This record gives sequence, C-alpha cells and structure tokens, in this order.
Amino acid sequence: MTSNDGIAGWATGLMETMGAPGAGIAIALENLFPPLPSEVILPLAGFTAGRGGMGLIEALVWTTAGSVIGALALYLIGALLGRDRVVAIAERLPLVKVSDIEKTEGWFAKHGVKTVFFGRMIPIFRSMISIPAGVQRMPLGLFLLFTTLGSAIWNTIFVMAGYFLGENWSLVEGYVGIGTNLVIGVVVLAFLIFVGVRLGERRKGRHAGRR
Repeated sequence: MTSNDGIAGWATGLMETMGAPGAGIAIALENLFPPLPSEVILPLAGFTAGRGGMGLIEALVWTTAGSVIGALALYLIGALLGRDRVVAIAERLPLVKVSDIEKTEGWFAKHGVKTVFFGRMIPIFRSMISIPAGVQRMPLGLFLLFTTLGSAIWNTIFVMAGYFLGENWSLVEGYVGIGTNLVIGVVVLAFLIFVGVRLGERRKGRHAGRR
C-alpha cells in the first residue's frame, strides 16, 4: 500500500462516516499539513458524490469551507508571529538580510490580493501563502474573500474531475503530480540561485575588506 493509498483510505473513512463535512475536515487538514495532497482528497470527494455518498453541491461547499478554515488558521499564526519576530528570525539566518523581508513586504503590499487569489491554485503555495498574509496583516475581509474565490475555483475543478471520472478519479493525481514537480523544481532552482548570489556577495565583501 502506498502512502497515497493510506491517505485515500483515511479520507474515504472520514467521508463515509461524516459525509460532506468529512471532506471539509480533510481539506482543512490538507491546508495545515501540505503533505496531505488535495489532488487525492478533492477528486475522491467528487467520486463519492457521484456514487451518492454526498451531494455534489455539498461536496463543493464543504471542501471550500475547509480550505478557508485551514487558510484562516495559518493567517492567524502569521498574525501572531508578527513582523518583529519574522525580522528577528531573519537576522539569525546566515544568508538572509532584513532588506529581503522589507522587499517582500513591499511586494506583498502591492500584489497581496493577487497573490492570495492565485496562490490558492498553486501546489505547495496553497497553504504557505496564508502566513505572510497574516504577518502583513492583510485586511481579514479581503483575505477571506479572495481565499474563498481562489479555493472555490481550485476545489470545483478537482471535485468535478472526480465526479465525472468515476472509478478513474485517481488519474487526476498523476497529472497534478507533474505540475507539482515543476513547481518544486522552480523553487529549488530559485533557492540555489539565491544562495549563489548571496555567497558571491559575501566573497566580494571579504575582498573589499582586505583592501
């Protein structure tokens, strides 16, 4: 049995026991623990709805509610953490500058709404984007509105895919897995470039100091 078989079995158990609210709980937990894959849970909810285990509208409403609740929890963590603690953590990290935080703040202040909306449709970042929104104290009403809209679009696509694919609902996971791997690859590449640039800046600084 693969790990995803275990997750599918766990999610199926929740849905069989609780119906649509079980799907909502599974998605709320997926937001809090990104290793839980929405590309498994959402199509499975659609498949369950297709078999009559829950209503299709119920599945869409509850999974979207679960997404919003999970995102709100992470937003509150970011708000409780606050800018001062983030800066204090950044100051202790070897390759991070406080100016990086300031640039991120400026970027998020300008593009925060778009980031929250489109971020809900990007694997991995679906969960993480809520934390900087909380740190920056993005207006809660705006955060909830665009989180709900982005989540509703993402969830509807995957729930409907599972609904129409029926027994073949697991095919969705394979296609999304390709996209997820691409996202991971881009993130790793960006991180390596960031580290390379910072190490280069350090070397230049040392050479300048010796003169």
